[in-house]
Amino acid sequence: MTIPSNSAETSTSAAASRDVTAVVVVAAGSGERLGYGMPKAKVPLAGEAILTHALRGVAAAGIASQICVALPRGDVQLRELCDAFTAEIGAELGDMAPHVTFVDGGSTRSDSVRSALNALRDGTRYVLVHDAARALAPEAVFHRVAAALASGGKAVIPALPVVDTVKTVTRTEGEEASIAPELVTGTAPREQLRAVQTPQGFELSTLLQAHEAAAGFDDAQSAAVTDDAMLVEMLGVPVHAVRGASQSLKITTPLDLILAEGLLEGPLGMRFIEG
Repeated sequence: MTIPSNSAETSTSAAASRDVTAVVVVAAGSGERLGYGMPKAKVPLAGEAILTHALRGVAAAGIASQICVALPRGDVQLRELCDAFTAEIGAELGDMAPHVTFVDGGSTRSDSVRSALNALRDGTRYVLVHDAARALAPEAVFHRVAAALASGGKAVIPALPVVDTVKTVTRTEGEEASIAPELVTGTAPREQLRAVQTPQGFELSTLLQAHEAAAGFDDAQSAAVTDDAMLVEMLGVPVHAVRGASQSLKITTPLDLILAEGLLEGPLGMRFIEG
């Protein structure tokens, strides 16, 4: 693995915050929709585990001094993969290599993130939460998020404009159910919609407060929370958006895996090209 130098988009203030920044990589998902019969983080992508690609992307960004990975509870193989990655970047980056730790994830994504937050080192001020399933996220996206945090943001997410028309629907009943299972109730204003990605960046104290507030949620409330930014929104804290990237696709289905394989066939695996 060759770690390229940080892009010009990394501001001086963002680079200076590296020592107080950590990245949490959420890799505890079951991966049932991929159909491999194993946790998603283990699924092979171009001959290597999805998690390996994700960790290399985080290291390539060079914005954090710690990487904490939330793994499926008791998964020995993925722990060994983390150990191998630690040795790999240690040999390449020496003293500049981030400190890699891992924790057992929980039954929900929020549980996994909370476990990782509790394992961050003293002195951490900023944390980026990243899904291992977005294994090809370009380092430029990490840089944009980190720079916005260093500029004073308490919560920053990468996002892309929505290109499809999005409609709201309701389930049909009675005679209408014989026509179709759903009925359109409205059309969302596309110019105001964004497709949200990771890494999502936060002031650590803000994210801890958000997770503490959510600790008492019942199952239905927990299921309704789809990302960490949503928890911060519930606190009334402004969430800023920076530009994401099209190759930060979330690998969830077999088609997603095919698309990711195609991206990796491009020059340098496409990771370092698109900003």
